[in-house]
Amino acid sequence: MNMKNDISFVFDVELNLYEHQSTYNPNMPLRDLLYIARLLEKMTTDRSLYGISLVQIPTPRFVVFYNGTEEQPERQILKLSDAFEKKVAEPEIELKVLMLNINLGKNKEILERCNTLQEYMIYVTKVREYAATMNIQTAVEHAVNECIKQGILRDFLLKYKAEAIQMSIFEYDEEREMQLIKESMRQVYSKEGREEGWKQGLEEGRKKGLEEGRKEGLEQGLEQGLEQGLEQGLEQGLEQGLEQGLEQGIKAFILDNLEESIPEERILDKLQRRFELSKEQSEIYFRKYSNK
Repeated sequence: MNMKNDISFVFDVELNLYEHQSTYNPNMPLRDLLYIARLLEKMTTDRSLYGISLVQIPTPRFVVFYNGTEEQPERQILKLSDAFEKKVAEPEIELKVLMLNINLGKNKEILERCNTLQEYMIYVTKVREYAATMNIQTAVEHAVNECIKQGILRDFLLKYKAEAIQMSIFEYDEEREMQLIKESMRQVYSKEGREEGWKQGLEEGRKKGLEEGRKEGLEQGLEQGLEQGLEQGLEQGLEQGLEQGLEQGIKAFILDNLEESIPEERILDKLQRRFELSKEQSEIYFRKYSNK
């Protein structure tokens, strides 16, 4: 699997690694360890690590923005040492990840200081509310149109409307699939008599992480770097994610139609209407995924 973090950037000699998660993932410290190792390897390619001079590197910061439906605290610290099979008082290597719950009603100060992030969560909430009473395609379209009318992410949604709809449907389906997988696993654990022990261990681990995180506190410069880098990082992450989501959606659409033996001319016409593509763009995508 090709592992990449959502976005990373250097600001004020700090190397910030940001991740967006719609499901709780306790393995983020280990994932960030792999990400930071690759980044630092690239950053020090032209510098000698065997000389007598100290090679300085940007101070790393690790942040996860969580907006899943599973209840999570406003802030918690995920630590690499929690994954160690043998617990020691002072681990010789440690990596801490700050997980921020950005659902509406959580971390209000951050959302108020970053208007783009707040509007994004308003949009996500609308999609979830509509999806509770209608199919996901209609729910997303309702949410997008309503946000545009209300001036929420207006410029972004007007520019990338088709991509936003396609990506939101893809992410919602992925999130729902993860929930179904989790539910299936819970049923298996229940049959085997493991569910109760798993719940207790999970709860104890969370309490321990929260207690230690509150004692140690957050570093002084985190809020400044978060505020100044967040909006730029979010915009870049959204655009990259939407482009990838649109490409996947178009590929799936073409392959599904070919499996149903729909003529090329009809597929091209549907591509133009469904994804708001030009005739030339539709032909390029068709040739790319139909092997013609």
